[in-house]
Amino acid sequence: MSSVQKRTDVILIGAGIMSATLGSLFKELVPEWEVKVFEKLESAGEESSNEWNNAGTGHAALCELNYTTEKPDGTLDISKAINVNEQFQISRQFWAHLVNKGLIRNPEAFIRSIPHMSMVQGENDVRFLKKRLEALTNNPLFEGMVLSDDPEQLRDWMPIVMEGRSVDEPIAATKIDSGTDVNFGALTRMLFDHLTGQGVEVNYKHSVEDVKRLANGLWEVKVKDIEANTIETHTAPFLFIGGGGGSLPLLQKTGIPESKHIGGFPVSGLFLVCKNRDVIEQHNAKVYGKAKVGAPPMSVPHLDTRFIEGRKELLFGPFAGFTPKFLKTGSNLDLIQSVKPYNVVTMLAAGAKEMPLTKYLIEQVLLSHNKRMDELREFIPTAKNEDWEIVVAGQRVQVIKDTPDGKGTLQFGTEVVSAEDGSVAALLGASPGASTAVHVMLKVLEQCFPSRMPEWEPKIKEMVPSYGVSLSDHPELFKTIHESTAMALGLKEKGVVHN
Repeated sequence: MSSVQKRTDVILIGAGIMSATLGSLFKELVPEWEVKVFEKLESAGEESSNEWNNAGTGHAALCELNYTTEKPDGTLDISKAINVNEQFQISRQFWAHLVNKGLIRNPEAFIRSIPHMSMVQGENDVRFLKKRLEALTNNPLFEGMVLSDDPEQLRDWMPIVMEGRSVDEPIAATKIDSGTDVNFGALTRMLFDHLTGQGVEVNYKHSVEDVKRLANGLWEVKVKDIEANTIETHTAPFLFIGGGGGSLPLLQKTGIPESKHIGGFPVSGLFLVCKNRDVIEQHNAKVYGKAKVGAPPMSVPHLDTRFIEGRKELLFGPFAGFTPKFLKTGSNLDLIQSVKPYNVVTMLAAGAKEMPLTKYLIEQVLLSHNKRMDELREFIPTAKNEDWEIVVAGQRVQVIKDTPDGKGTLQFGTEVVSAEDGSVAALLGASPGASTAVHVMLKVLEQCFPSRMPEWEPKIKEMVPSYGVSLSDHPELFKTIHESTAMALGLKEKGVVHN
């Protein structure tokens, strides 16, 4: 193998939505910087960002019940729902900025309006849903959400969910029309097309083999050109690791103190996909239910209208699976190789604490097609086995780390790990992930380039007008921004389609 060495300003590992977003921010803020991307697969957005590997929900806590929790005194904590919604609004603003500047086109190819609904059954859950509606609709971010416990109204909202259903216990649903379906695969590919046009060098079929810090402070990345079978060595003062499940092993290779006492637990997802076009056309919403006891938050069951490659689809899931791989294209040795002397206690502590999750995953792995269809029939009572097939979705590596609550705590969010000097950052974790990509990458900039932020802030506010401001506390600003982003992205607002 031959070897070459090259110097650049920024290296991004992984061609997913996170690297696409960070690269786009860099090209707006410091267009003179040279940026290089390395991706081991053949094209952008093929792992976690791919449209078949995630739920495609614009996560804004409009329908996801796990973002609102009931406290011991009976009141609801909606702080996480507000945070997730605010973060999605940041993504909407940045995407609208790119569209308005002509940097990406045809937003309907990656985002569409779709009602978001939460459906529950049983007296206790209906009571919870009503309490949730009251708490959320006091906040401007959730204006327009309505609830019905009338079976006739519900039949109008979600006909295939109500058809053949015996209403022998209370049932209710909330509905809000400002929800979105987001094709993160399409968006990722559009952003990389934009970056390529801006002079960013994107190297596909290039696998990062090693990462190390040089004496001069630069990060050296050893890259294998898979097709040419050559080794390239690239250096840069800033390195971002956005390789999905593959980020943890690369973060460990950096050797930074912040990478210690962190582990990862892989959870795979499967969806049932409808093959019957007549059934698909009868449903037009994202309907979320409640997660089963012991299930991770990412396993909240939902019946989703999706738009993939311009075609309407209908998916149900996710069902959890287990494989030791950290990526769909990964190795069966990924999990065991991630266990190091400095995180083995953390990993073992998590194993001892998460027995309900382990039990749940074992049960999920053993599910037959008939059993999965039985779970679907809780949403669509008339569902037929022959109309649905299983599709393996993406791998998610849940972060395990030591926290003030104890060793080996399983984290279910998205987490940025960065070096104290800001020279390297890695993105770990899962949902809400892609929906909050712009917020998360702005956090990377804040953590890694604090001295540049005063200089960059005016441009950031031009791209994201609400940057540094809580939209929840500024209802008029939220209304203005929501309407302007809807217009730019061609979304429906209050029954009107903006073109």
